[in-house]
Amino acid sequence: MLGNGEIIGKLQTSWDELLDHGDEPFELSFPPVGGVNPLLTLKAIVVHACDNQDGALFYSLVDFEIARETDAGHARYAEYMTTKAVSHLNDALQHFQSVLGRCSVDHPDHAAALTNLACARLQGYIQDDLQDIDTTTSLFRDALALRPQVHPNHTLSLYNLITALNWRHSKERTAVFIHESLQLCCKLLPLCPEGTYLRSIGVDSAVNCMIGECNNLPIDASNEGIHLRRVVLELCPLAHNYRPKALDKLAHALSTRFTQQGGIDDIDECIQLGREAVSLCPEGHSYRGTYLNNLASSLQSRFEHQGKSHDLDEVISMHEEALRMRPVGHRMRDFSLDNLGVALYTRFNKHSDVDDINRAVSLYREALTLHPPGHPRRDTTLHNIAVALKERYDKLHVIEDLNEAIDLYRESLRLTQLDNPVRHRNLYNLSSALCSRFTRTPKDVDVEEAIRLCQESLVVLPQLHPDRFFSYAWLQQAYESRYQMRHNSADLSLAVENYRLASRHPTQGFPQRIIQAYDWTIKAEQHGDGSALEAYSTFFELLDAHLVTRSSTTSRREAAAAFHCARSLPVDAASCAIRSDNLRRAVELAEQGRGQQWSLASRLKTPVEDLESGHPHLARKFLDLSKRVSNAAQGSAVITDRAAADQAATEYRRLTAQWDAAVAEIRNLRAFSRFLLPPSYEDLQVAARNGPVIILVASQYSCSAIIVPTSGEPHNVALPSITLKDLEDLKDRFARAIPQASKMGLKQPRNDLIVLLRAVWDNIMLPVVNVLEHVLELKRQSRIWLCPTAAFTSIPLHAAHPFRTKADRSGKESCLEDLYICSYTPTLSALIRSRQMMKKRRVPPSFVAIGQGQPRAGEGKALLAVDSEIELVSKLVPVTANRSTLSGDAATRAGALEALEQNTWVHLACHGKQDHDQPYDSHFVMKDAPLTLLDIMDKDIPHAEFAFLSACHTAVGDKETPDEVIHLAAGLQFSGFKSVVGTLWEVDDAVANHVVKAFYENMVKKLGDGEFMDCTKAAWALNRATNSVKSEVPLEQRMVFIHIGV
Repeated sequence: MLGNGEIIGKLQTSWDELLDHGDEPFELSFPPVGGVNPLLTLKAIVVHACDNQDGALFYSLVDFEIARETDAGHARYAEYMTTKAVSHLNDALQHFQSVLGRCSVDHPDHAAALTNLACARLQGYIQDDLQDIDTTTSLFRDALALRPQVHPNHTLSLYNLITALNWRHSKERTAVFIHESLQLCCKLLPLCPEGTYLRSIGVDSAVNCMIGECNNLPIDASNEGIHLRRVVLELCPLAHNYRPKALDKLAHALSTRFTQQGGIDDIDECIQLGREAVSLCPEGHSYRGTYLNNLASSLQSRFEHQGKSHDLDEVISMHEEALRMRPVGHRMRDFSLDNLGVALYTRFNKHSDVDDINRAVSLYREALTLHPPGHPRRDTTLHNIAVALKERYDKLHVIEDLNEAIDLYRESLRLTQLDNPVRHRNLYNLSSALCSRFTRTPKDVDVEEAIRLCQESLVVLPQLHPDRFFSYAWLQQAYESRYQMRHNSADLSLAVENYRLASRHPTQGFPQRIIQAYDWTIKAEQHGDGSALEAYSTFFELLDAHLVTRSSTTSRREAAAAFHCARSLPVDAASCAIRSDNLRRAVELAEQGRGQQWSLASRLKTPVEDLESGHPHLARKFLDLSKRVSNAAQGSAVITDRAAADQAATEYRRLTAQWDAAVAEIRNLRAFSRFLLPPSYEDLQVAARNGPVIILVASQYSCSAIIVPTSGEPHNVALPSITLKDLEDLKDRFARAIPQASKMGLKQPRNDLIVLLRAVWDNIMLPVVNVLEHVLELKRQSRIWLCPTAAFTSIPLHAAHPFRTKADRSGKESCLEDLYICSYTPTLSALIRSRQMMKKRRVPPSFVAIGQGQPRAGEGKALLAVDSEIELVSKLVPVTANRSTLSGDAATRAGALEALEQNTWVHLACHGKQDHDQPYDSHFVMKDAPLTLLDIMDKDIPHAEFAFLSACHTAVGDKETPDEVIHLAAGLQFSGFKSVVGTLWEVDDAVANHVVKAFYENMVKKLGDGEFMDCTKAAWALNRATNSVKSEVPLEQRMVFIHIGV
């Protein structure tokens, strides 16, 4: 091959020595160059013209001319490198071009000729003696194409092309070149381990140059941009100098995507990367302060999304450290003062500690001293002080704070250039302050200026700018403030319209829009506005869209918990629909808002996956348009040029119209009429196929029951004698009465419980029973399903009892369980899903009894009756059930999970623990480790039929979000068990044996030879069992058991 012109040594030999090797090639060694010992392989051939081998002679002469021309080119090139005379460069290029002309594409030295010419051209470009770089990179690409990975010079060609691309990017700053260079570096480094020649002559330098250029690229939060950042990070191992910056840049990209899309996984990973970047910069490192600030910013974003106080405390701690690193006189001190002020201001919003807001104001005032008149950031600091003073006014109502805030806003606005990209924030924040003053001292001039300022901010903002959301929000506040003072219905209509615009603004993140929709529901209810139902629907649509972006059940719950203030909205929405005489909508809203964890988690197949199986073309069209709409919304959000922004808005509207048309086309298909829509009343009524479902609605506005019959319209049952406060009180009284009753003897009367159950009967279940009996004419011992919400979830509705003698003294009045066979369902959708999975058995029935009476330390007392219960159950279950047991040391977490997966029927006797802080950590206590709700939910067991959970607290929900029916029994139902018996509170394992025995005796009653138990009889068997053991089991231990499912 042809060389590249490096001088590695001088060779002096005689002809005789050269020809002594004959026709065999031989190697010559040279002194080390760059730490590598070069080898030269030579082969001498004697050509005799008299041999009449004209062809061979011709080709030898051609090769001789190529070599001579190449040597001449290298000689001129070496002179150019020494003298920088362009004439020598031109001579070298002429020689190398001539060589390339002599080497056809199939010539073995064609790639070397390309490389020599390209290297000389590249050096001329670097020295600014040549302007054409496109030809040079093309030459290097052609050479690389001729040298596949097996070629000995493949790595050299990769290195040369990387160098050329790096230089091109350094002069033209076009991202496409550095992207290509990055891809090539990923191929080169594995081929160049430490100690190789290329590594010694500058591979690391070229790669580092590329990494540095990538780190200087603008942040791109697209999937492609984030992938690029990940690749850069892979090229920076732990000890690499650029690793902290690569970590920081990837974190920044993920943080930006989180801001745009709200994906909690992005901000979590961003924080992990930020922590590593900080850890790589010990105290005294010049960049530690920067990375601390960036990490703190990410933690603050997560706090604003999830509301976890420890995140905010850590933010403040980091900003305090950064401020200590920037003492008085440090050029970056003002930034740290501002950042710490923002964090303290945020904590004040959360905890209302006046010390925090006072300190924030002090920090901002110090920052202002560093920004005297004429300083370019003075307007920003004035704005920050105004924001803090306005917030302090909202808490302490000191009018001087508000007046100063307004003055500072005005000064900041005066200093802000008209073309400043964030000037609109001054406009709408000043508007907010003026609104506050209007409500304190009603002067029309203030509220009118507030409206004008918001309208002005909307004029300067492009249609898809994220901050239009805030302009709409503050404009809504202004109109509502004026409505509350003047009671002009036009102002209320304008306020509602701006609620609508804000909550539906596509480029603002879901969290802000959800909060706005929530506020809309509150104000619509407060003012009796007809938009309340629309507001509730908007809230649920936004929350569903927000949660569906989460990758795990736990992260979905954490995201939902950030809106804990809105946890009553499902029942409030249903109440609103009831009060509007729209009972069908009430059922739909109650279902849509409740159990979102289950409804999202239960999407084992998404609607799009169903569509793909039957209509792949439509599915691809929908997915493509969805991605394009999302990208258009995100891309337009960062455009600052007004003309470009208007063009982007037009494109967004065009794509949205196409997306709407695609969805409409899909909904025209018979099986997809509800594509991407929540279930309709007709869909939900299927849950009542085998008996009515009673939804009990506990709202701050009204308490009532909705009966969904097997067919026809739903029925509203008003509960005028009970309020939400009464229900909360009733719940607390049950919580006190049950532990007290458990300490009593069997024969002692449970007077407190009797009083409470009578109240449940009189105020809640009797009005329902009257409709069931006299309107629906439901036969006695028919099945009914209770679907409680909010405070109703903590009340034993199934045990409602009058405890009275009939008026004619002919006997005792019937209780609910005398009249009907009661079951519960977390949601209507859960019951429908269980029914849909009820198919003819495809696997032989099997039954496993799992018992763990000797829990590990710290998990409760020993359950002495567990072994006898397991033995009893095994005897009662028929032999056709393929019985097995798992107990003692074998009853481990893994063993229990395997048993759940492999059997159709399961009986669990053990401790059950409800975790109110983290409901998904609620668990059954096994020998080695807890069997958690998450463990169960991760399993899909379609063949499972029935589970009896003879453990404590298996059907108790989350206290904080009672409408998210998160408990162990529901988890088993979600995993595939169609019928489940669970418990509401602590079970006495010795007494429970009586109920268990009676239950299974009723389950096997009237079974013929070869027949197996029917899980749809479980509710009836439990009803019969609790009724038959009254003389042996106290009231609180009978009513502890409930049935869930089919």
